[in-house]
Amino acid sequence: MVALATAGFTYVWIKFVSVNNQTGHLTGLANILMAVGIYAVLFFIAGRWSNAFRIGVERKAKMVASTVIAVGVTDFLEVFISLAITGQFRFFFDFLWRYVLLGLVQALALCILVVLMIDLYRKIIPPLSVLEIVGAHDNHLARALNQIPHKYSVNTTVSYDDPALMNKLDDYDAVLINDIPAEQHNIILKKCFENNKRVYTVPKISDILIKSSDNISLVDTPLFLCRNLGISEWQLAFKRAGDLFCSVLALIVLSPVFLITAIAIKLEDGGPVFYRQERVTLNEKRFMILKFRSMIVDAEKDGKPRPAGEKDDRITKVGHVIRACRVDELPQLINIIKGEMSIVGPRPERWEHVEKYKQEIPEFAYRYKVKGGLTGYAQVFGKYNTSALDKLKLDLMYITNYRLLLDVQIIFETVKILFIKDSTEGFEESKIEEMHG
Repeated sequence: MVALATAGFTYVWIKFVSVNNQTGHLTGLANILMAVGIYAVLFFIAGRWSNAFRIGVERKAKMVASTVIAVGVTDFLEVFISLAITGQFRFFFDFLWRYVLLGLVQALALCILVVLMIDLYRKIIPPLSVLEIVGAHDNHLARALNQIPHKYSVNTTVSYDDPALMNKLDDYDAVLINDIPAEQHNIILKKCFENNKRVYTVPKISDILIKSSDNISLVDTPLFLCRNLGISEWQLAFKRAGDLFCSVLALIVLSPVFLITAIAIKLEDGGPVFYRQERVTLNEKRFMILKFRSMIVDAEKDGKPRPAGEKDDRITKVGHVIRACRVDELPQLINIIKGEMSIVGPRPERWEHVEKYKQEIPEFAYRYKVKGGLTGYAQVFGKYNTSALDKLKLDLMYITNYRLLLDVQIIFETVKILFIKDSTEGFEESKIEEMHG
């Protein structure tokens, strides 16, 4: 992939310098190799960053989106790098249109290559046969893994207290330890380590908290240090500056989208364009979140909160469109500018849901150590209808491992999930009833 992308760049670069190289210093082999080398390294970094090289790991749609992002980021940066190398800043628009055209060709060629490589991988590499070991809690994880049939085949499930369990391990490529008591979990994990058996395990909240710890070797006993300090002051300052800059810029750039959406909502039923709803953010402070209205007026006229179902007749025609492409969330840029939200953070939940979740999972309050976000770890790697416990675990992965580059990665991942249908799935009716209590 790097070679193919770099070959396209090399052709464009040589064509450009052959026409515009007035001093002759750019046609030397060393200078051409330098320009090509910079591009190859830059594309490799962008590809690793966007996970564009994870052939056989990610789904096709996600891989295609990752590839397009890697190409777009590389070619955008290369415009300015090329200007710096040539010193020909008057050729900015010349470089720009060349790299836009190059990016389109690269994206098409690389996406075709990626799809072919994924198909080849799936034909050559069979799915792993997985033995699921379960406890009392049923989280449908095996069903979710079986929805990726080219990677996993979870066709046998046994209880952790099955007397014949240990004898069954050798019959499978991997073991899925699915939320079982800690003592049995440790025994099975050690047995798998002893037999070089691949293990997938569901982390508990304490496992996630300790994952961010440092190794301490001051004494003759290994120690893990969990500082539990949260996000530092300087990180918060940079995060806030980034929120303001990106939100204001996005409001300006997306103003035509705002206008078109507002007109469409108004024309459909004459109701209000925006919808306000109480949500919870940092330190469990309540605020009114702002969204484009995607449901009929008075969708909750009985006063009871009711999440959107998979086939919800309250969603308007315009609502189906703007929800599918997440346009309904864009007015939250105003909440970000006001300081009530951040671009990246745990999704702000309704107060009623927070209280219910905290009764069932007291650790749910940990999500409010940071501001709620327009996008976040759980939104990117989970789904709209992901369970409260799994949302908490995903968000704790973000909170306990925070770094500024993680925000940038999540923003790029957010662009990718626009291509993934199930990331916007609504709740099943049974799940809605459960949330009602």
